[in-house]
Amino acid sequence: MTSPKVWFITGASAGLGREVVEYALSKGDNVVATLRKPSMLEDLTAKYPSSRFLTLPLDVTDTPSIATAFNQAISHFNRVDIVLNNAGYYIVSEAEGMSHKAAREMFDVLLWGAENVMREAIRCFRDVNRPMGGRLLNLSSRNAFIPQVGTVHYAAAKAALECLTEGYIGELDPEWHIKITLIEPGLFRTSMIQSRVTEPIHPAYESNPSLPTRKYRALYPDIEDTHFDGDPAKFAEVAYKLSRLDDPPIRLPLHRVALESARQKGESLLETVENWSSWSDDVYLRK
Repeated sequence: MTSPKVWFITGASAGLGREVVEYALSKGDNVVATLRKPSMLEDLTAKYPSSRFLTLPLDVTDTPSIATAFNQAISHFNRVDIVLNNAGYYIVSEAEGMSHKAAREMFDVLLWGAENVMREAIRCFRDVNRPMGGRLLNLSSRNAFIPQVGTVHYAAAKAALECLTEGYIGELDPEWHIKITLIEPGLFRTSMIQSRVTEPIHPAYESNPSLPTRKYRALYPDIEDTHFDGDPAKFAEVAYKLSRLDDPPIRLPLHRVALESARQKGESLLETVENWSSWSDDVYLRK
């Protein structure tokens, strides 16, 4: 028997985050659930004792509060073993119709907030945990492979998080025993769909309903029933299993749409290299 692990989960109020909270608790692990309004988990605080379950207020755009939340988690459970870096939302808009203010605010959550959580997680795994080590699960998206029209700023933030995550992985000392995985889910049915933000149609796109973003907008509000068939409870089971692997993958596309997006991206890159490699034949300094 192994001792219970301690999870630290951001964006735990609903959706995938909440499902992982519930599943980890059901498996006997201890959980620190962070969210903007801890009152949203009152049913779980009534079910589980504080010796197993702790809720903390956290807005990942408030950088100092991230360190505070990790320190409170360590004070309560002595260590943090697994971090699910999950907080996020998305905006539906034409790319050129997205206001810079809205785009920056989303990047503050999806990229900079996620990176600051990643920094604190690594610090705790290395400098606090004894024995040293831990697992970080960064929630990305299949949109990081191929952007979905109508949500390209969301996709860009996730793609930037992927690049940043791979960079962090490349710099870690293997002796720290820190493993990081990018989970790239496809179409899982969560409350994120209902809580999306929708920007007004850019004037240049209004008159032509056949344009890609107009077709995408037309899928709402029924897109959940017609396209999103991933089961969040089964996502939680996968996340739990992933957290126990000795040698986890750097990337885990999850859902047939995510797998197909990864294949298309890989094939496109390989095709480009094959078709255009000769253009690099004579671009070097002469010796």
